[in-house]
Amino acid sequence: MDWPGRSAAGQGFCSCHVCGLVSKLEQDDLAARCPRCTTRLHFRKPDSLHRCWAFLIAAYILYIPANLMIMMETGTLISYRKDTILSGVIHLWHNGNPGIAVIVFIASILVPLFKLVVLTLLLVSVRRGSTWGIKHRILLYRIVELVGRWSMLDIFVVTLLAALVQIQSFATVRAGTGAIAFGAVVVLTMFAAMEFDPRLMWDPLRKEREL
Repeated sequence: MDWPGRSAAGQGFCSCHVCGLVSKLEQDDLAARCPRCTTRLHFRKPDSLHRCWAFLIAAYILYIPANLMIMMETGTLISYRKDTILSGVIHLWHNGNPGIAVIVFIASILVPLFKLVVLTLLLVSVRRGSTWGIKHRILLYRIVELVGRWSMLDIFVVTLLAALVQIQSFATVRAGTGAIAFGAVVVLTMFAAMEFDPRLMWDPLRKEREL
């Protein structure tokens, strides 16, 4: 796939990563700063791929305990339960709440996994200089950015219940250690998406290199 015309970077323009101001920058001017916020200017985010990989690998590692460790502990006068994400979904399904079970399953298991897989795909494709499906990859990246903030559904539910249901001796709700790992996965994938520079996907089409 060829792309007509020249890119902004090809004509010496770059945008500030902090305030977004577009400035003219010489190719060999490595110390240029934004005239508005004085941030160091770069045609592409420096070490974008390395930082993105670091966040992504940490998220992969924590994804395992996030799904195997206890997410929430609930106790009443007659019962006491400790649930992981998956056991909570199964419990909701068998107790007449299939709609909520599906929502929790999608938001807490499928969405984080989707983000991990998509970010991995984007990183590998950029590293290989692939020109395959550029529009689809841009769309995937925008979806990852959009859904990232909504992946905290389980954390919101647990913290809300823990704050409201604290009637000692009658009912208690406590967040488990899995909630910490799950929250870390969500935050790390958000950082990975923020560090990823989507303009790198266009560079192979424009025969440019990362600067």
